Amino acid sequence: MAQPDFWDNQEKAQKLISENNVLKEKRDSFLKLSEDYENELTALDLLREEPDSDLQTEVETDLIALQEAFHNYELDLLLSDKYDSHNALFEIHPGAGGTEAMDWGQMLLRMYQRYCDTASFKFEINDYEPGEEAGVKSVTARVVGHNAYGMLKSENGVHRLVRISPFDSAKRRHTSFASVEVIPEIDDSIKIDIDPKDLRIDVYRSSGAGGQHINKTSSAVRITHLPTGIVTTSQAQRSQIQNRETAMNELRAKLFHLEEEKKRKQKQALKGDQKEIGWGSQIRSYIFHPYNLVKDLRTGYETADTTGVMDGKLQPFIYSYLQWLLSQENPE
Repeated sequence: MAQPDFWDNQEKAQKLISENNVLKEKRDSFLKLSEDYENELTALDLLREEPDSDLQTEVETDLIALQEAFHNYELDLLLSDKYDSHNALFEIHPGAGGTEAMDWGQMLLRMYQRYCDTASFKFEINDYEPGEEAGVKSVTARVVGHNAYGMLKSENGVHRLVRISPFDSAKRRHTSFASVEVIPEIDDSIKIDIDPKDLRIDVYRSSGAGGQHINKTSSAVRITHLPTGIVTTSQAQRSQIQNRETAMNELRAKLFHLEEEKKRKQKQALKGDQKEIGWGSQIRSYIFHPYNLVKDLRTGYETADTTGVMDGKLQPFIYSYLQWLLSQENPE
């Protein structure tokens, strides 16, 4: 920063400053953890020498907080991939199965909204297509917050539900599937060349969650990238211009993700790694009958607290996934 030409390229300078701030924050967190740890050791020594019930209660409370702080610090270190700190673009698509599958899609949407509330992420719905009877046909959202993509990339894949159907008068057990796609939002520093001739842009009247009317004008926008067949939509904004910008940003992110996936597959082929962890693979089972169990099929982590999971208690699954991902990248 002291170099005379540092501010010649302001975009590069700001990026460097941001990266420096992140490293400084990690260093400060480590120093504080070290200090708190030493303080707790001192307090424990005092307790051994002279037992005191009030001090013991205080130490026990502080140790719980310290354990949580260490866990969060470890989690922050695990989120070190290039795009982990970015916002996330999020899609839910129910599989075959009509109302049953669409209801499962709605349940997943609620689960992620609850999780984002507890994680202090902002969950913005860009496009919502309700089911005919219940649930959702598809939903597109933007999750805003530091490490949003890093925390939510664990959800990328197919989610399977087994339950007694509330829509079946015979009360039979049904299996439903829904795919969740999570990709990082990209900023203007990443250049994506899109030829306007490769785009088909349609406008239509927007309707919101549950089918309520948002706008009487044709403000919703659908963009189709003809060479790849990728489609993005936005109807959350009242302005057609704003919706077009949102849909274009999502298209840029999807095209970028497509290229990144190609590079990843080429790298795997060179390494002889045939294991595919694509978004189309089944990653988690949610069993509500004949017993309660949610199990991640990659990490093996499982819990019988199905109610807690559906209320957004996803942190243990996310943490286990990040640990598993690290072990896959460093098998030795």
